Amino acid sequence: MIPEIGVFSLVLALLVAVVQGSLPLAGAHWGVSAWIRLARPAALGQFIFAAIAFACLAWSFLDNDFSVLYVASNSHADLPTAYRFAAVWGGHEGSMLLWLCLLSAWTVAVALFSRQLPEAYVARVLAVMGWLSVGFLLFLLFLSNPFTRLMPPALVGRDLNPLLQDPGMVVHPPVLYMGYVGFSVAFAFAIAALLSGELNAAWARWSRPWTVAAWMFLTLGILMGSAWAYYVLGWGGWWFWDPVENASFMPWLVGTALIHSLAVTEQRGAFRSWTVLLAICTFSLSLLGTFLVRSGVLTSVHAFAVDPGRGLYILAFMVAVVGGSLLLFGWRAPRIGLGGRFGLLSRESLLLSNNVVLTVAAMAVLIGTLYPLALDVLAGQKISVGPPYFEAVFVPIMVPAVFLMGVGPVARWKHAPLPELAHRLRWALAASGAAALLLPFTLPAEQRGWSAMSTFALLLAAWAVASAAAHAWQRLGGARGGWIERARRQPRGWYGMLVAHAGIGVFIFGATMANGFESRQELRLNIGERAALAGFEFRFQGIAPASGPNYDAQRATVQVSRHGQPVVTLHPEKRIYRAQQMPLSQAAIDVGLTRDLFVALGDPLGDGAWTLRLHVKPFMAWIWAGCLLMAFGGLLAATDRRYRLGMAARKAAPAGGATAALRPQEGA
Repeated sequence: MIPEIGVFSLVLALLVAVVQGSLPLAGAHWGVSAWIRLARPAALGQFIFAAIAFACLAWSFLDNDFSVLYVASNSHADLPTAYRFAAVWGGHEGSMLLWLCLLSAWTVAVALFSRQLPEAYVARVLAVMGWLSVGFLLFLLFLSNPFTRLMPPALVGRDLNPLLQDPGMVVHPPVLYMGYVGFSVAFAFAIAALLSGELNAAWARWSRPWTVAAWMFLTLGILMGSAWAYYVLGWGGWWFWDPVENASFMPWLVGTALIHSLAVTEQRGAFRSWTVLLAICTFSLSLLGTFLVRSGVLTSVHAFAVDPGRGLYILAFMVAVVGGSLLLFGWRAPRIGLGGRFGLLSRESLLLSNNVVLTVAAMAVLIGTLYPLALDVLAGQKISVGPPYFEAVFVPIMVPAVFLMGVGPVARWKHAPLPELAHRLRWALAASGAAALLLPFTLPAEQRGWSAMSTFALLLAAWAVASAAAHAWQRLGGARGGWIERARRQPRGWYGMLVAHAGIGVFIFGATMANGFESRQELRLNIGERAALAGFEFRFQGIAPASGPNYDAQRATVQVSRHGQPVVTLHPEKRIYRAQQMPLSQAAIDVGLTRDLFVALGDPLGDGAWTLRLHVKPFMAWIWAGCLLMAFGGLLAATDRRYRLGMAARKAAPAGGATAALRPQEGA
């Protein structure tokens, strides 16, 4: 009866979500306090029922209940336990149930950690999130039920896609979805502010830590997806502008703009209309990603091609959510006002310019992703938009964004004189130029080279780090005494900004070095033969059979040496998964601080010869380190204690001074 309990829990969750979305919203409108107080218990109840449903599906997988169609389609009796649990979200129905569970988790988190906020406002926020849950629950119950029975039951199951049988897939989808779904909180706060008509600095402050937390999870999710593509797909790349990758990257770009816009609205009262619109667009792009991946319109390594009827529902739901929120925005926008004024050159104008650039970059990615689909529907022509388009269009757009990222934090609010900016950043610019010329010399002589594009990219990477260091030096007083005490007084949000900006620089450095100075070779090797690449010598020592819990493999031994000294022995594999008889290459990678050694085993060519793909990728680990620094910066900003203290201060402040009580110190 476990699957039936899961279905019944989804029905109860739907009923509770309808109550959560209707009565608190009506109570906030008419001032009925009893209805307003229903919001938090309803959010908790919906979370409990959604969690029970998820636990029932997980139990069905762990118990090998192949009478459930979804379990039989995505699991196997020989599948290891960890992958049986990961298979819960390895297909369409389970991934949508995971989305619902995380949405209810974010909802209950807002209910628990917003007790200092006005009750009517929180009721509106939870009501908006409740209606979002209603949409997904209807979809699960009527179009994508993960508990549908299979009679007679399957004997062993079809098995999980071998590409997804990886430790990274146990954590990557939940973390990525935490970011996707987390932007629903910023969306709900914005819609609640529009409904109440109170679009002041307070709502921006309330939603800012939630937005940063969602951005942090999305950053980690994209990092994990890129790392998975790097070591699982076996071709040595880490980002190839796949439409599903773009689906997560677009909300990340607009979400980054939203974080900066919230900071301006919070501190200066400006950009109020722009901030609300960015909140709507960020969550809309998250829904668009859901539609692209789960409607069947995409063919990708990790897209779920399903019944187009499901895609039609998701499209209708997306149109209702996005269209309704934009109509509400159009109705309320004339009453929002312009907010604080600022000069042509100021921190506000620089942040606004940066936001516009990020939004344009997201639009460029959106066009490159949707244009092939639109052309296929309208003209029946099939084309592929790949890396050449994105590298030619997206990369130049992001250049001013990186430059403005270094200038914005050191500029003054309202008005920033150009000579003062130049004076503050002169050493950062000089250090960036010197670093761009010297950084290639960190490579071994075999990999050194010069190109204008690589040098310019290294200049931007150094600028991101050097400008953050210059800002810290100026704010902490440089060499003057007492800087330790001043460092202790700085808020976490400020440190988070510095770490995230430096992380972008580290990421650009790693991507430039790995892509611009990589050495690679695909060749035929007989047992005992050697190949030289970038100063390393790869010796193919032989092949031996190997086996895993649900696969058989041919395991190669490749010894790597440098200048006659052994470096590492790598063991790439060619696996055949028994259930689906699907071949899969498992690359072997030796990760180092300054280089990755990457060996992938290809196909046998007869007479003991095999195809091997060899890569020496300099500073590859710095790509992952840069993303981790960005996520850590987001963590610091999201846990800034001023958000908790500010809410208490707001309660104690008089009505007219609420905004002033909420405003943090300059430069946060």
